[in-house]
Amino acid sequence: MDLTNVSQAKVFNGWHKQYQHTSSVLHCDMRFAIFLPPHASAAQPVPVLYWLSGLTCTDENFMQKAAAFQKAAELGIAIVAPDTSPRGEAVPDDVDQSYDFGLGAGFYLNATQEPWKTHYQMYSYVVDELPGLIEANFPVTSKRSVAGHSMGGHGALTIGIKNPEKYASISAFSPICHPSIVPWGEKAFRHYLGEDKALWKEYDAVELIKAHNVTTPILVDQGDADGFLDDQLKPETLQQAAKENNVPLELRIQPGYDHSYFFIQTFINDHLAFHASQLLND
Repeated sequence: MDLTNVSQAKVFNGWHKQYQHTSSVLHCDMRFAIFLPPHASAAQPVPVLYWLSGLTCTDENFMQKAAAFQKAAELGIAIVAPDTSPRGEAVPDDVDQSYDFGLGAGFYLNATQEPWKTHYQMYSYVVDELPGLIEANFPVTSKRSVAGHSMGGHGALTIGIKNPEKYASISAFSPICHPSIVPWGEKAFRHYLGEDKALWKEYDAVELIKAHNVTTPILVDQGDADGFLDDQLKPETLQQAAKENNVPLELRIQPGYDHSYFFIQTFINDHLAFHASQLLND
């Protein structure tokens, strides 16, 4: 499989690198970023945290803004950040070029509707193709966890819940918890998946908790000054579903914090330590 190194920089004695490759799942060229901690080697491979970013983001937002590398280097965890949607001239976009649908807004699902289904297969890309590529080309183990922010928090929750054998832990900042009932999710699901709301449930964390026996530990942080809290995120629906189904969810409401990467910076070390407790536990 082709893999082109786009950039690299040493950081906290580890390496941040960007790569481009041709995705057979998304039918376009894709870019991802990886952080490798100092001791990562063929003789000492490390586990991986997959980070899924939110609307309008690329592989760069988390890597440049989250201030995660020092703690990841200390813990000995690699971090992989894919793009948030397929890209390229052949990839369809929202006709109105809205920020919340189309390019930059793949919602980590497999689209079933035209013209989206050829390229918008982000679920399969994140769950299958990308980890296969990472594990074949970098000094990492097959132990994985998944985390994300906003749309990416939705992705982390749904992907982690549906694949308990592949992810040791799940965390999210400000996730879209119940996308089937909020404007962002309704718009994306209607276009990507059609009008069959039974299919929507396959990509809705609240509905998945009701349908699956979830034993994977989950950590969620949510700021109470988040402008999207009441209309788009609805963490109380996730908390209620988790309580009713005995899911090991810790939801922390953080006073005064908004939806930004300043919020993520503040609590990212907690999330990395949370994942390390599962990934490094033999």
